Amino acid sequence: MSELSEPQVAARPSARRELAYAVLACLAGAGLALWAVTRTWTVQATGSALDEEGSGAGLLPWLPALALVGLAGGGAMLATGGWLRRGVGGLLALLGLAMAAGGGYGLVADLGDQVSRQWPALTLLGGLIAAAGGVLTALRGDRWPAMGARYERRSGQAVDSGGPIEGAGTRDAWEALDRGEDPTVR
Repeated sequence: MSELSEPQVAARPSARRELAYAVLACLAGAGLALWAVTRTWTVQATGSALDEEGSGAGLLPWLPALALVGLAGGGAMLATGGWLRRGVGGLLALLGLAMAAGGGYGLVADLGDQVSRQWPALTLLGGLIAAAGGVLTALRGDRWPAMGARYERRSGQAVDSGGPIEGAGTRDAWEALDRGEDPTVR
């Protein structure tokens, strides 16, 4: 099979689909872990009533922070490209495994109270899903399409800092903003 050029790779529907799957896996996994870690994991029986206390976030305070970073990493996968995206994927894989480890700890730890097992299990599952999205990104992320060139600043052009913009085009207004000018002032 012949090598494809970068524009051809970016145009392949399977590459876009893989990117979407990886982003959704990271977002869904981190979101599930964040939701599950905020639920009540332990309950203490006092008489006939149950007093709820001991959320996963209270037991493992670092776990919600990891889940929030995982959510932010899902967005970072869209904004990066090439080797930087692969690095973000590796970081997300590690974060997902750490979230899964926190959920696994909640399942096997002797917390001394009556433990509700579904929330640590969902945290574990969410971490594994996020880790899978990170691994997919780390392995194949450099082959996926990046944001278009219209979002990048053009390099190698002289910066024109003179006067108000000429013409009423949208492109002129954006270029004026890039130069640090206010396009509304004429």
